[in-house]
Amino acid sequence: MHRPLRETDDTAAAYDADYYLWLQATRGKLARRDFASVDLTHLLEEIDDLSRREKRKLKNLLRQLLAHLLKLEYWVEEAPRSGNHWRAEVASFRQQIRDELDDSPSLRVYLNDIYEACYTDARDIAAARSQQPLSAFPKRPQLPLEQVLDPLSS
Repeated sequence: MHRPLRETDDTAAAYDADYYLWLQATRGKLARRDFASVDLTHLLEEIDDLSRREKRKLKNLLRQLLAHLLKLEYWVEEAPRSGNHWRAEVASFRQQIRDELDDSPSLRVYLNDIYEACYTDARDIAAARSQQPLSAFPKRPQLPLEQVLDPLSS
């Protein structure tokens, strides 16, 4: 029979047995400055994971923004039905990216680094969604990243 874990239990074991309890226990230890008893191995893994999550979120937002911009520009037949929705999505993705960059300005460098790869992914997404050949979309971005992110653009 398993007994419930308590904050005083071994933190490494708590990490595997009850993640939420581990988080609360770790927070408590850090708040009390009880650094010697902090499960440093798992804490570092969690910090690394948070960093990866922030990057993934930004990457996904940029992909979606670019895919919607491509659909607006090149899926002419569907634009009368879906154009307003796409424009609203573009505005939303731009705002979400701005919010992320306001919270973490250092990620702007990362955004520049992934721009071309995200464009390639967005091109694939737009082609699949529109059922148009990939060749219907430019191979390379036609706008600089700053213009893509500008709320006054398209």
